[in-house]
Amino acid sequence: MDPIPKSGLYYPNKIARITILSLEEVMGKNGLNAILNLANLSHLIDNYPPDNLERQFDFSDFSSVIGALEEMYGPRGGRGLALRCGRVTFADALRHFGSLAGVGDLAFKVLPQQAKLRISMNAMAKIFSQTSDQLSTVEEKEDHLIYTIHRCPVCWGRKTDKPACYIATGLLQEALKWVSGGDEFRVTQTTAHSTGDPTCDFVIQKEPIG
Repeated sequence: MDPIPKSGLYYPNKIARITILSLEEVMGKNGLNAILNLANLSHLIDNYPPDNLERQFDFSDFSSVIGALEEMYGPRGGRGLALRCGRVTFADALRHFGSLAGVGDLAFKVLPQQAKLRISMNAMAKIFSQTSDQLSTVEEKEDHLIYTIHRCPVCWGRKTDKPACYIATGLLQEALKWVSGGDEFRVTQTTAHSTGDPTCDFVIQKEPIG
């Protein structure tokens, strides 16, 4: 796989570490090591980023890992693994993060469902915007929310035929499921940097599936 030039934009080590541990959980140790080798990141094998909030993990390295996943397993296989990894990333760790920690409080639990969705998605955007160079915003429409990633580490420096930030989609799906107490919501990525768009946009339907 061709190396992606460094971006000078960073995730905190902690979020990179959480993602790599989630990939290990989904794919196993050998699967993860093969991905890291293919992504030209063999120095990370058995040497994961430290568990701190220092902004030191370049977006290009994050994108390389996701690109290697697709290259190794094909678009369809890579998509399934990335969605699962996104879900595990949220379920295992991100729900304990900063602004989302209060979402388990009783005062939050008694709010109407749509208010919960709006507040939790804004909290998620705030976490990424405050801890990393991934600027995220949320816009509310009548029947859906638009979650926008303005600088996306998932597809940084890559070209794809269609939007393919599946790890981000899985993360949002699992967050919505957790916030709603078990409902699944349709999350559709409509634009992507990797297809030439200025932002990566995810449309979240306010009504749960089924």
